[in-house]
Amino acid sequence: MLTRRDSLRLLAGVAAGVTAVQARPAAAGTRTWTVTGQSAPALQPFDDTLKSFMQARAIPYASLAVVCQGRLVLARGYNWTENTSPQAGPTSLFRLASMSKPVTATAIMKLVQDGSLSLSAQVAPMLGLSTAADSDLGDVTVLHLLQHVGGWDSDESFDPMFRDLAIRDGLQVPLPVTQANIMDYTSQFELDDDPGTHYAYSNYGYMLLGKVIEEVTGLPYDTYVRQNVLSPVGIQRMVLGRSAQSLRQPTEVTYSSQYTGTTVLDSSGDLVPFQYGAFNLENMAAHGGWLSSAVDMAKFTTIFDAPGLLTSSSIAQAFAQPDIVNPDGWYYGLGWLVRPVTGGLNTWHDGSLPGTSTLMVRRWDGLSWVVLFNQRDDPSGLGYGDIDLLLHQAADAVSPWPTTNLFADYGL
Repeated sequence: MLTRRDSLRLLAGVAAGVTAVQARPAAAGTRTWTVTGQSAPALQPFDDTLKSFMQARAIPYASLAVVCQGRLVLARGYNWTENTSPQAGPTSLFRLASMSKPVTATAIMKLVQDGSLSLSAQVAPMLGLSTAADSDLGDVTVLHLLQHVGGWDSDESFDPMFRDLAIRDGLQVPLPVTQANIMDYTSQFELDDDPGTHYAYSNYGYMLLGKVIEEVTGLPYDTYVRQNVLSPVGIQRMVLGRSAQSLRQPTEVTYSSQYTGTTVLDSSGDLVPFQYGAFNLENMAAHGGWLSSAVDMAKFTTIFDAPGLLTSSSIAQAFAQPDIVNPDGWYYGLGWLVRPVTGGLNTWHDGSLPGTSTLMVRRWDGLSWVVLFNQRDDPSGLGYGDIDLLLHQAADAVSPWPTTNLFADYGL
C-alpha cells in the first residue's frame, strides 16, 4: 500500500504538480505612483507604508481598507505602473487566495448555528470518501477540518490541490482534473497523522468543507455562501475567480509573477504564466478561490465584532483555543489564526498564490485592516509577509483616528 510519503518518491522533480520556470523580466519602464479612494490626513502612515512597500518590490496594484471600531475610515487603491489605466481602486477585485478560508469557516458555523450540521459529523461517510487505504479517515470530523488537524500534512507528503498532473496520471483522467478526482486520488493514501493529534495547514481539508456545504444544503458552494453569509451583511461584489486570464472579471486586477509553468487546464502541455493556468483556481473555491475588494473583506471582518449574522456563542467558538496550540502561543481556531495578547485577541488570516498576496487582521483594540496585492514574488527577493508588522506600525502612528464611516459610500 502506498503511503503519502511514498508518493514523494514517485513525484520527485515535480514541484506543486508543475515545473516552475523563472520568466525573463520585462524591460523596465517608467512607472507612475497614483492613489485612488478615500482617507484622512491622520491616516497618512498607511499611504506612506504602501508606497515604500510596493515600490521596493515593483508591485503594480494593491488595495487597502482600514476599520476603526466598526467604521470604515480608509478605502484606497494604490498603483505603481507604467499604465495610466485601468487603476486599482477600493472596489477592485483581487484573488483572496487563503483568505477564502475564513469565508468558508463562517458558512460552516452558520450551518452549525442553524442546526443543519454538527461539528462532530464525520466527513468520509458524508462525502462518500473511501477509507480502504486508511480506516482512520473515517474518524475525521468537520471540526478537524476547520482546525487543520484532519491528518493531512503537506510538509510530510504533498498538497493534492497542486498535484493536477500527478492526479491525471494516477487516475488516467483528462485535464482539468475535478474536485471528485482530487478526493479519489487523495483517499488512496494513508493519512500522515491520526486525526485530531497534529496541526498541519491543509488546503485539501478546506476543499472538503466546501463539499460538506454542498452536501448539507443541496446548493453550489458559492451560492450558499453568497446567500447566507455575504448578502446578509451587504456584500454583493464577491465572486469565485477563474484560472484563465481571459475569464477574469471586468473589475478584477491582472496578476504578476516572474514564473511560468505547464498548464493544468488542458492537455496541450503549453508553458503559461504561472498565475494563469499552472494551478486550477476553480478547484480551490473553498480554500482559495474567492475574489473580493478590500472594502468588502473589511465589512466581512465586522461579522465577528458583535452578534448579528453569527451569535455571540458562535463568534466565541470561532476564536476558542483548540487542543493544539503552537509553542509560540498562537493557534488556529475556526478559520482564523489567533494570538492572545494583553487586552484581548489578535486574529488574522493571510493568503498567497502566484500573483497574489493578501492579509486580513482584526486587532484586539478594535482596529482591522485588509490589504490585497496582485503579486507575491519579484527579483528583489524581499519578503511580502513583511507588510504585517509594517501595518501594525502604521496603525500605531495614527492619532487621532477619524470618526467618519465610509462603508455607505461603497454600498455596505
